[in-house]
Amino acid sequence: MRKKILFLAAVVGFMCTSLSPGRVQAHCDTVTGPVAVEAFQALESGDVTPLLKWVPKADEEAIRSAFNKARAVRLKGEDAAELADHYFLETLIRIHRAGEGAPYSGLKSGDDVDHAVKLADLALKDGDIDNLINILNGAMANGIRQRFKHTREAAKHAGDSVEAGRDYVASYVDFTHYVEGLHGIITGASGHGGGCKIGGGAGKPAEHGH
Repeated sequence: MRKKILFLAAVVGFMCTSLSPGRVQAHCDTVTGPVAVEAFQALESGDVTPLLKWVPKADEEAIRSAFNKARAVRLKGEDAAELADHYFLETLIRIHRAGEGAPYSGLKSGDDVDHAVKLADLALKDGDIDNLINILNGAMANGIRQRFKHTREAAKHAGDSVEAGRDYVASYVDFTHYVEGLHGIITGASGHGGGCKIGGGAGKPAEHGH
């Protein structure tokens, strides 16, 4: 039964990704994320209480109601159970995402979850945080160095032409916003799911205003 649910979610995830290219999938939207894992466990055990921490207090009753309905439908056979599980998981994750002030576009397979998030979950599981820290430190350092180098080189030719000047400005904005974004994350200024992308190429104009 679980395999069929994962297959269905993979199809939905593929459709959503195809319609929205470049979208970074949220960890909590996936059938392999912590919300889904606990949801499956709760549906098997019959205890909804562990799931309530994932939603605001005001939505507890809605989750209890959806949970009870799903549990009742599950008794009507395997096909009904698959639909019931999918319905409940959709409801739980949608409400969880709404509580974060984040959009929800359906269940995802989990294949495109950021590698750092997977490492974060692994670190919590095995108790070793050093690997994650080393990888993030390396990615951050590379991102800063690439943008710094590109901006320094562009500055040397900024006066050659208007286009060269624009290239310098674009590099400067990208570099400073990258650093600003990192600082915002470090100091806690960015919300859940926000912040800048760590790593990637240098010299690309920032999408937000300077």
